[in-house]
Amino acid sequence: MDAPAIQVEAIVSYPFEENTFIAWREDRTDCLVVDPGLEPRKIVDFCEQRGLTPAAFLITHGHSDHIGGNAALKQHWPECPLAIGAKEAPKLTDPMLNLSAVFGLPITSPPADVTLDEQSVFDAAGIRLRILETPGHSSGHVVYLVEDHEPPLAFVGDVIFAGSIGRTDFPDGDFNQLAASIREKLFTLPSETVLFSGHGPETTVGEERATNPFVGGQSA
Repeated sequence: MDAPAIQVEAIVSYPFEENTFIAWREDRTDCLVVDPGLEPRKIVDFCEQRGLTPAAFLITHGHSDHIGGNAALKQHWPECPLAIGAKEAPKLTDPMLNLSAVFGLPITSPPADVTLDEQSVFDAAGIRLRILETPGHSSGHVVYLVEDHEPPLAFVGDVIFAGSIGRTDFPDGDFNQLAASIREKLFTLPSETVLFSGHGPETTVGEERATNPFVGGQSA
């Protein structure tokens, strides 16, 4: 018998229009929260209205707009583990590294409870996630891939967007690394894989492989 489908809801936080994703299986009341943004009250309200309890906070990378809600959510659900790529973990607690100090509003997240790398498989809320290391936008960026779902799902943070890619002008950014991450880690996934990006609408591997002006189609 097939596992119940996974529902995914985007909660948009301003001023950066960052997507926090809440994912849960239809037959369960626990969920995953990916990249808690700068308006954590929206996340709490959604979960409480739907009767959902986070089983894990998953961080794709440590930039301030993707970790701004961590402290508030950990205060609300203190037993819920906070997971991030091992190479990215230092950004959580350092406002210079997570770029918040640049904006004059230093943000400090609680430290990681779980650190992950490409050998990791993470299970929570009835969802099994494979970890892909995808540097380029940020040196320790990871993607969370749900392979045992039809279609496959990937929470890709700021690696790739619908018709665009992540910035590479931050201190640990690198365009060549980012392009390699996309082509070698994401574009090798099934075409129907849904990509949930940190900003903007969802897209698919097939769409971006064919048409993305930076790394797809004629640019490849």
